[in-house]
Amino acid sequence: MLVELVPTGETVATVLAQNPEPPANQGEEFGKASPVALVVILVLAVATIALIVSMTRRIRRLPQSFDEAPEDSEATEQQSEKQP
Repeated sequence: MLVELVPTGETVATVLAQNPEPPANQGEEFGKASPVALVVILVLAVATIALIVSMTRRIRRLPQSFDEAPEDSEATEQQSEKQP
C-alpha cells in the first residue's frame, strides 16, 4: 500500500544520501563519559564498602537472642503493678 506510493528510485536515492553511522569505537562522543563513569563507580564502591563495614559492626553488637531474661520480665511486672 504505502510502499507503492513512494517510487523505488527515490527510496534508493534517500538511502544512499544518508550519512553513515560512525563505527562504535570512533566519533566525537567516544571516550568522553569514561572518566566520569570511573569516578562514579569508584564512589559507589567506597560507599558500598563503608556500608558493609558499618552493618558488620552493628550485627556483631546484637545479642544472640532477643528473648527476655526471666528476672527482667519479673522486674517489669513489678514496676507496672506499682504504677496505677
